[in-house]
Amino acid sequence: MGVPAFFRWLSRKYPSIIVHCLEEKSKECSGVRVPVDTSKPNPNEVEFDNLYLDMNGIIHPCTHPEDKPAPKNEDEMMVAIFEYMDRLFNIVRPRRVLYMAIDGVAPRAKMNQQRSRRFRASKEGVELAEEKHKMREEVIQRGGYLPPEEIKERFDSNCITPGTEFMNNLAKCLRYYIADRLSNNPGWRNITVFLSDASVPGEGEHKIMDFIRRQRAQPNHDPNTHHCLCGADADLIMLGLATHEPNFTIIREEFKPNKPRPCSLCGQMGHEIKDCQGMAKEKKGEHDEFADSIPVSEQEFIFIRLSILREYLERELTMASLPFPYDFERSVDDWVFMCFFVGNDFLPHLPSLEIREGAIDRLVGIYKDVVHKTGGYLTESGFVNLERVELIMQAVGVAEDNIFKKRKEDDEGFKRRMKEKKKRMKAEQGPAYLPTGQFAPQAIGGQGRPHAIENARHAAYEMRMQGMNQHNMNAAQSLKAKMRNGNKSSAGPGDQDSRGMKRKAEDSDSEPEPEDNVRLWEEGWKQRYYKTKFDVDVTDDEFRKKVVKSYVEGLCWVLRYYYQGCASWKWYFPFHYAPFASDFKDIKNMFTDFEKGTKPFMPLEQLMGVFPAASGNFLPTSWRALMSDPDSSIIDFYPDDFAIDLNGKKYAWQGVALLPFVDERRLRAALEQVYPDLTTDESKRNSLGSDVVFVAKSHPLCDFIIELYHAESHEGTEIPAELCHGILGTLNLDDDPILPNKPVESPIPMLRDISQNSAVGIKFMDPQYKEDYIFKAVVLPGAKIPNKVLKPHDWEQSNHRPWRPQLGFNPNRQQAHLDQSGFRALGHHVNRNRGGGQYGHGPSQSQHRGGPYSNAPPPSSYHQGNFHRGQPSSYSSSRQPGFPQNPPHYQRQQFGGRGGSSGWDRAMQSQSNAYQQNMQRGPRGDHGGHMGHRGFHQHRDERRDDQRQSQGYNSGRNYPLPTTTRQYMWK
Repeated sequence: MGVPAFFRWLSRKYPSIIVHCLEEKSKECSGVRVPVDTSKPNPNEVEFDNLYLDMNGIIHPCTHPEDKPAPKNEDEMMVAIFEYMDRLFNIVRPRRVLYMAIDGVAPRAKMNQQRSRRFRASKEGVELAEEKHKMREEVIQRGGYLPPEEIKERFDSNCITPGTEFMNNLAKCLRYYIADRLSNNPGWRNITVFLSDASVPGEGEHKIMDFIRRQRAQPNHDPNTHHCLCGADADLIMLGLATHEPNFTIIREEFKPNKPRPCSLCGQMGHEIKDCQGMAKEKKGEHDEFADSIPVSEQEFIFIRLSILREYLERELTMASLPFPYDFERSVDDWVFMCFFVGNDFLPHLPSLEIREGAIDRLVGIYKDVVHKTGGYLTESGFVNLERVELIMQAVGVAEDNIFKKRKEDDEGFKRRMKEKKKRMKAEQGPAYLPTGQFAPQAIGGQGRPHAIENARHAAYEMRMQGMNQHNMNAAQSLKAKMRNGNKSSAGPGDQDSRGMKRKAEDSDSEPEPEDNVRLWEEGWKQRYYKTKFDVDVTDDEFRKKVVKSYVEGLCWVLRYYYQGCASWKWYFPFHYAPFASDFKDIKNMFTDFEKGTKPFMPLEQLMGVFPAASGNFLPTSWRALMSDPDSSIIDFYPDDFAIDLNGKKYAWQGVALLPFVDERRLRAALEQVYPDLTTDESKRNSLGSDVVFVAKSHPLCDFIIELYHAESHEGTEIPAELCHGILGTLNLDDDPILPNKPVESPIPMLRDISQNSAVGIKFMDPQYKEDYIFKAVVLPGAKIPNKVLKPHDWEQSNHRPWRPQLGFNPNRQQAHLDQSGFRALGHHVNRNRGGGQYGHGPSQSQHRGGPYSNAPPPSSYHQGNFHRGQPSSYSSSRQPGFPQNPPHYQRQQFGGRGGSSGWDRAMQSQSNAYQQNMQRGPRGDHGGHMGHRGFHQHRDERRDDQRQSQGYNSGRNYPLPTTTRQYMWK
C-alpha cells in the first residue's frame, strides 16, 4: 500500500518488533548441491503453521531487479521466482498451509492507482531512453569510451497485470513448481498448498485476508494458528492487526537505503547517468577474469512480530477514566483506521497529515483527548461511526494553520543546514593534487598517524584515477561553457558577464525549487488550494461538500475492505486531491451504504482501463486500436503525455499524475464492438478462474480427492474438516488436473519433466456466507495470548545502549564473537587469500570459484561424523566451494604443524570406520547383499518419518492431528 515512510517510522518508534531471520544455507559436496532439509525444526526457534505469499512482491524484484543484472529471458525469470520462493520456504518452514496469491482484477478504487503507476512507468521508460541517447552523444563528443549499445527489447513490467500472456504462463509454471516440490521435497510432504493465480479477482493480500477471515469463522478453526505473511507493502501490517490473530508475523526483505546501482549508460558503479564521464572500465584481475564476478550482497530477510506491536499499542492506547468499558481490540481497530488518513492505495492523504511530521502520533494524541467526548470507539468490525470521526477531524482542523507554518519552518531549516554542511565539506576538501592515505601530508609533531597501505599499487592507481576524473570534470565544464558561449573560449571563474554580474558556478549550492502556487504557510491558503487544484472558488460550498462526501465514502470503503472484504467493485474516489480536515463538517449523514451486487471487471477490460497506449502490444489487435486510433471513441483515455503536479514535493515520483479518469460506461460501450474479435485463447485469458488446492500422496486429503476424480463428480463437495487441519471449503474437479503417478511436463525448457509425480490438484472455493454476514473483529475463544516480551528499557525512547539485532525468536540466543586474536587471524587469512597464489600454498586466485573474495576454510571447520546423502567419500563433507581437490594432503602441507597431521589422520580414520560400520549394520537386500550406502540412508529416513508421525507437530495443542489412515482405497 502507498504509505511512504510508514514502515521506517514504525520500526524506529517500536524497534523490538523487528527480528532478523536465520537462514540455513545449502551445502555443496563433490560438486553436487545438497538442498536444505526443511522438514527439520526451524532454526529461528519458532514453528509456523501457515505461510502466505503475496506473489507480486516476489514477481517484480525477480523479473526486473534493481541491484543486479536482469534475467535474459522469461524462462530465467521463472527460475528466479522459484529460487526466491525456495528461500522463503526454507526460512519459514510452514507445517500446514502454503498460500500463494497473485494479484487478480482489482476493485475500481485500486485501478486508478494502477493506471497512474503504469502510465508513469511507460513515461519514465521513454524519458530514460532519450536521456541515454543524449548523454551517449555528449560523452562520445568529449572522446569518452562507452560500450556498444545493446540492441535488446526492454522488459515492460506492465505485463505483470492480469490478462496478459505472461501471467497466464506464470500460472502454468507455478503449477509445475508446486507439483515438483510436493513430489521431491520432504518439507512439503504434509502441507496443503493453495494457488490463487491472476485469473481469480482481487488483490493478492486481500485474497489472503479473505481466506483467513472465512476460515476463522468456521467452528473447526484452530485459534492458535501461527500465521506468517510475506510481502513488502506497509498495509500488510494493518491487515495483520485487523485479523486479531494473536500469532501473526510478517516476513519481508530488509530495507537497505542507498544501495549502489550501475550507471545505465556505461554499466559501471559509483555514479549516475548524469555524471557519466565515459571512463574506460577498470580491469578486475590481471586479465579481467573477474569482470563478471562482482560480489552482490544477498538480500536478507526480517520478521515483523505483530504480537510485539500489540504490546506497544496496548501501552500507548491505554486510557483511564473512560465513560465506557475499555476494549483494547477496539482501540487497535481505531488505530488502524487513523493510519488511513496518512495515505493508502485508494485515497490521497490529507494535506495537513504527513507521516514524517509525526501525523500518527498527533492523531493518537487527539484521539485520546477527544475519546471522552465521543462516548465510544470510532469503528466496530469495519464499520465507521462518522459522528465520532468528525470530532477527530475538527480537532485536526484547528491545528492545520500551525501545521503548515511549522512545515515551512522545518523545510527552511533543513535547507539551511544542508547548505552549511556543503560549505563545510568544500572548505575541508583539499586540492585534487594532494595525495591521500599513507602519502597524505601530515603536520609536524601531529599525533595522528596515517594507516599503512596494504596494496601500494592499488593506492597509486586510485590516486591516478582521482586526478584523471578531476581533469575530465574540468574538461567537461569547459566544453559546456564553450557550447553556451557559441564555441568561444570559456571565461575564467573570475570573469563577469555582459551586465557586470558574476556567473553562478556550475556546482552552486542553490537548486531550482519547484513552483508552489498554493503556499500553505501563508494566509489565504484554503482559497488558493481549491482554486489551483480543483479550479473552483472557496466560496463554492456545494463543491467542497461533494469532495468531502466522496472522501467520507472512501474512508468507509477502505475500512470495510480491510475487515469484511470488497464492499463495492465499482466505487472509486473521483478526485486527484483530498479536502482539508477542517472541511469535515456535518458528515454524519453523508454516507449510508454501497451498491449491492457489483461485479469486477474482466481481465482484458481491466487492461484497457490501466494500460497506456505504449503497452498495447499485450492486448488483442482490435482492442489495441482503440488506444491509438484518432477516431476512437475513448482516445482521450490514453494521452501521449500528461502533467505531474509535485504538490509541494521535490521529486516527480512523489507528485500526482493528472490523468483523466476512465468512464466505465463509455469503456464498455466501446469494447462491445471488439469483443467478437477475440480468439479462443484470448477469451480464455479474459475469463475469471478459481483457486486450486494441491496435496501430496502422503497427505490425508489425497485419497479423498482421487476418489472425487474417479467418481467424476461435477458437483461441489465439502472438505471433511478432520482431513485438512480444520480447513473447510468446496472442491470441484479441475479441467486440466495434476494427478499422482502421471508425468507433469515442464513449461520451462531448462527444467526437467516430473516423471514420478506425487501431487494432486483440484479447484477450491472458500466457505460462502450471506451477503450481510459480518465477520467479528475479535480474538477467538481459546486463543492463547503470547507471553509479554518487552522489558522496561524497551519503552525508553532515549535509550542509548548499543543496538544489536536479534537473530531468530529466541532473545537469549548466544551470538558468536571474536576476540582480538580472532580478528587478527581472520584478517591474516582474508588478506592472504586475496593475494592469489603468490605464496605457493595451493591454487591461484583465478582457480577459486568465489573470485578475488573467495576464502577456503581451515580444517577446524571439519565436523566428525557429519554424513550427507549421496556422499560416499570419507572427507567430502568438509569441502566447500573453492576448496582444493585433495583436502587431506593439501591441508597437511599448508596447515601442517606439530601434531596437526596426526590429528587430521585420526579424524579421517574415525569417520571412515564409522561409515563402514553403518554400511555393515544395514539390513540385507533381496539378493543377499548389503543394502549399501543408499539403502542405509533410506532406512534412516523412514525411521525419521515414523518418529515425525508419532510425535505430531500439534502435540500439546487443543486441536488434534487429522487421522493418517487412508479411508478411500481401491485397486
